[in-house]
Amino acid sequence: MELKDIKIKRNVLLNPGPATTTDSVKLAQVVPDICPREKEFAGLMKGLRSDLCKVAHAPEPEYTSILFCGSGTINIDICINSLVPEGKKILVVNNGAYNSRAVEVCQMYHIPHIDLKSSVFEQPNLANVEKTLKENPDVAVVYCCHHETGTGVLNPIREIGALAHKYGAIMISDTTSSLGMIPFDIVKDNVDFCMASAQKGLMAMSGLSFVIGRRDIIEASKNYPTRSYYCNLYMQYANFEKTGEMHFTPPVQTIYATIQALKEYFEVGEEAKFARHRAVYDAIHKGVAELGFKTVIDPKIESGLVVSVLYPDDQNFTFEKIHDYCYERGFTIYPGKISTTNTFRLCSLGTITVKDIEDFFTVLRQALIDNHIHIPVE
Repeated sequence: MELKDIKIKRNVLLNPGPATTTDSVKLAQVVPDICPREKEFAGLMKGLRSDLCKVAHAPEPEYTSILFCGSGTINIDICINSLVPEGKKILVVNNGAYNSRAVEVCQMYHIPHIDLKSSVFEQPNLANVEKTLKENPDVAVVYCCHHETGTGVLNPIREIGALAHKYGAIMISDTTSSLGMIPFDIVKDNVDFCMASAQKGLMAMSGLSFVIGRRDIIEASKNYPTRSYYCNLYMQYANFEKTGEMHFTPPVQTIYATIQALKEYFEVGEEAKFARHRAVYDAIHKGVAELGFKTVIDPKIESGLVVSVLYPDDQNFTFEKIHDYCYERGFTIYPGKISTTNTFRLCSLGTITVKDIEDFFTVLRQALIDNHIHIPVE
């Protein structure tokens, strides 16, 4: 039997990552053992880094990508601890859980920062961003998550980036749950550094994360305060420039899977891929409405990737029971991330189709019936 003939149970993951993958990506991890210090492997990473720049429309050599071993959160740590100069501040435009995580990184490293909070249910107020920049000329970095995965809100990073540049700051955006799924152009969107991990928009495996950013700023950061050893952007960049390798052991099998995932990404084409994610998102909204569920975010400001659904006001409803019912039948749903409101999330990431969503809502409807939950829910 050949690898391609192996049948792997398919689960439909409606969580915001890791995403449902193709079998060919899964099987790409089954490779002969190789030492990652071999020139052959360094050559693979060189091509991978260039392809990642293409996904973000980041022109080389002005921009480059730097690979790290870890989850998406490692990128937040890396960018914040590495890119704030001595005596300067970072402004975090904060309207959700993942921007709040950036604030926590600032606090852990004792980096001077401004936590510009706003409602998790809305996009940031651009006038407030500009006012804050005008009043704080020592802000050198502006940070904002592109897609706040906890709610599904899509933030106006192009406009925020333009304000950052107007006041002499650089723009960092966490694009972990948007890159490769909705339109993004690092130059046109006024972003100097973006970040993501392989298991989300690229539909590969967990363990590989990457930062894409301006080479001149990375080189300038050599003279910034060194706040971390493992998570230092310049050190990893310099090692790639010198040897073509990660400074420390890379996630070898995940890199092979990511190379295969990128091959499939470019074969499909970004426009077709974006359209599929959008069609799945529309099908989620349709199914939610048919069962009577309410959502918490105005669709006009949603990313088209995450739908936050309110718990129904029914004494028989518990998320755990519904989750377990769906999970046993091959569908994974995910709890919400809004501290003040009980929600669960349905996401259009991964290699899923409209038919998958229709099948899911058939299962969800039966879950409600079997648990004596009134339909339409209220």
